[in-house]
Amino acid sequence: MTLRLHAFLPRSRANGPGWRSVVWVQGCSLGCPGCFNPQTHGRDEARETLEVAEVMERILAAGTEGLTVSGGEPLQQAEAVVTLLEAARAAGLSTLLFTGFAWEEIQRLPQAPRILGCVDVMVAGRYVAERRVAHGLLGSANQTVHLLSPRHTLEEIAATPEAEVVILPDGRVVFSGILQASSGLP
Repeated sequence: MTLRLHAFLPRSRANGPGWRSVVWVQGCSLGCPGCFNPQTHGRDEARETLEVAEVMERILAAGTEGLTVSGGEPLQQAEAVVTLLEAARAAGLSTLLFTGFAWEEIQRLPQAPRILGCVDVMVAGRYVAERRVAHGLLGSANQTVHLLSPRHTLEEIAATPEAEVVILPDGRVVFSGILQASSGLP
């Protein structure tokens, strides 16, 4: 099973509690005006298409305590994303999922039981630029945070840095987090 990826950041502090690896998937048809990551929308513009096992190898090699999946829209690649999240949970990693789907929409997905069973924290809801908050992992006030396991607390979510600057081994500078004025994804 393959994933269409836009970017991979081996280590981040601004995408959930603790040190996390971050996977940005490619492809989103939701079209939220003012989206942070519009370059992730084109389904056929993936920078890489990798087997889930290859992505998991990268995550494990990073030595982080968690995995965050963002996008694009992860649930438009639900089967592959859920397989990746299940593998991360099986490896003892914390899992966090950003999705533009509202909580009620997620409940109706055929994969809902699997999604809810392998995610520790979910940030759900479309981004609404007019309701921008950029705090506690929320991009806009309509989005909701769901703690689906006892692994993390709302206090940990609120304490997550809103932004970070990462210098990659090849010298590229990446801005990540919810405060970014425009995406700095690699």
